[in-house]
Amino acid sequence: MAAEIVNPRTASSGDSSGSSAGSIDGGTDQEHVGEPLDSFDSFDPVFALHRGGKLAVQATVPVRDKDDLSLAYTPGVAKVCSAIAERPELVHDYTWKSSVVAVVTDGTAVLGLGDIGPEASLPVMEGKAILFKQFGGVDAVPIALACTGVDEIVETVVRLAPSFGGVNLEDISAPRCFEIERKLQERLDIPVFHDDQHGTAVVTLAALRNAAKLTGRELGDLRAVISGAGAAGVAIAKFLLEAGLGDVAVTDRKGVVSADRDDLTDVKRELAAITNKAGISGSLESALSGADVFIGVSGGTVPEPAVASMAEGAFVFAMANPNPEVHPEIAHKYAAVVATGRSDFPNQINNVLAFPGIFAGALQVRASRITEGMKIAAAEALAAVVGDDLAADYVIPSPFDERVAPAVTAAVAAAARAEGVARR
Repeated sequence: MAAEIVNPRTASSGDSSGSSAGSIDGGTDQEHVGEPLDSFDSFDPVFALHRGGKLAVQATVPVRDKDDLSLAYTPGVAKVCSAIAERPELVHDYTWKSSVVAVVTDGTAVLGLGDIGPEASLPVMEGKAILFKQFGGVDAVPIALACTGVDEIVETVVRLAPSFGGVNLEDISAPRCFEIERKLQERLDIPVFHDDQHGTAVVTLAALRNAAKLTGRELGDLRAVISGAGAAGVAIAKFLLEAGLGDVAVTDRKGVVSADRDDLTDVKRELAAITNKAGISGSLESALSGADVFIGVSGGTVPEPAVASMAEGAFVFAMANPNPEVHPEIAHKYAAVVATGRSDFPNQINNVLAFPGIFAGALQVRASRITEGMKIAAAEALAAVVGDDLAADYVIPSPFDERVAPAVTAAVAAAARAEGVARR
């Protein structure tokens, strides 16, 4: 199966990079109000591009005549089926299993849109599949589930798993996402990876390593504050500590996640036990005083005085989209390195730098799971791509840098072998 990068069913409608005459959310084209939805693509390039979907299935072998048909299907296929029945490991050699990932969601935490349901999540999941193919050479199938219960999702994915070499969990709301991932990892012998957590963490670590290198510091010298205790915030905190960060405090809507609070979920209670060595309590603003790093994965706005109170030479990674928690113009007044989640500013913290190569490396060696060591190797490889070009506005490479995916793939595959989870 090959995920098509362009939609062959969509006729060209000109340069989609330019602005169209109207916008479905801009309120400037009153003549289109009340028109049926399928007319949107007549004036909006986004709808035009998505018409018919963004993916197609493509055969990898020809079926030109009856001889081809007898090899690709019956009777020839029975030989392969029988061989796999006798030796199940052959499924990796004679089917697509080891080259395809299931992109699974329940539609409860889609981008900045929230709980919009499985059908409405499909355009995002199709897009994710395209990114797998474009940036990692990995085929992926979008799977949107009409269930939200933890056990329902786990049982469904377990039953689908024989068809896939890996599972990428996507846009599933916290705290359910943690339990779903854990249970699937326990029950499956293929990589299960919640990208909202770990992809974000890998790219954040890579950028942070280079920012520290640029300013002559080590990770152990840094105290960070993370705004957001959801999937990304929790994963980033744990991963940075695993990689050697000096200290990190995580904040939610009620302030610093600390052991003295009596309103914590199990996930936050566990987080409180391993973070905040400094014993900080109170608001995000108070936690930022003297901090070396701000990492935003929550939205909202951080007041300028709080940014100004950070340590000299601080790093601001304001990753909320479309509105960073700290606008770069403000951040640059006080910070040595500024990163966002947006492509129109330097240093974009973008998951697409990580997940295609991580899965490509894991699939290449038929890894049974993705370990912390594999993720750290991915971050180190990603940081190394920057090399001697390291600068304040270049601590992380572009997703379009052709060196990225091969470097991450190779590093992950090597780490999998070193950690004993590779099967070839």
